Amino acid sequence: MSQMQNVEKQLREMILGLEIGPGERLTERWVESRFGASRTPVRAALLRLETEGLICRDGRGWTVSPINLAELEQIAVYREAVEVAAVRLTCTLQDRTAVEIIEAMLDSCDDKTPREEWHRVGRDFHIELARLSGNEFLFRAVRDAMTRLSRARWLEVRDEAALGRAWAEHHAILSAVRAGDADTAARLLSAHIIGSRDRLVTSLRNDRRGLRARGFAVVA
Repeated sequence: MSQMQNVEKQLREMILGLEIGPGERLTERWVESRFGASRTPVRAALLRLETEGLICRDGRGWTVSPINLAELEQIAVYREAVEVAAVRLTCTLQDRTAVEIIEAMLDSCDDKTPREEWHRVGRDFHIELARLSGNEFLFRAVRDAMTRLSRARWLEVRDEAALGRAWAEHHAILSAVRAGDADTAARLLSAHIIGSRDRLVTSLRNDRRGLRARGFAVVA
């Protein structure tokens, strides 16, 4: 792994994991010192993260992009279109046994599972379900959308009731896919995406003052 790739990977993980909060300022000098990297690879890594929307320019420095409520709503519309298209394709396949692998992934989480793993599995459920469709463009679209949602979902996994509801909905979607019932799978998946969006946006709106007190920038 090159120095640029190493800086990019570690900095992305810090941002997505909220170790560096939305709205927090970054300087090239701090990144150089933090990762023991030289200026050129640091700048290249920052430019890559800018294209992902995780950071933005702030004068001569950089700022971790705020969590944007309008963007969360727009991503949900995008996700609904591509994920429903993918699940309908999957339901037409003769061999849908790979659903069992995704179900086992969900079942691997229990009361002792760290929140980080719940977060990862919840993300991977949607990505791997899209992968089953065999359509590379739909798969990439879902993967990219889930990456954009990652920071906001870290805030959501604090709610155990929300986690339980999401897992139950995931299992119901898989059952419909296993049965090849495209209409039911599409309906359940659509309701899951829109319901998750509504709960997340409402939670962020209600908790905006508290998040700001913690240094997290949330914009409408």
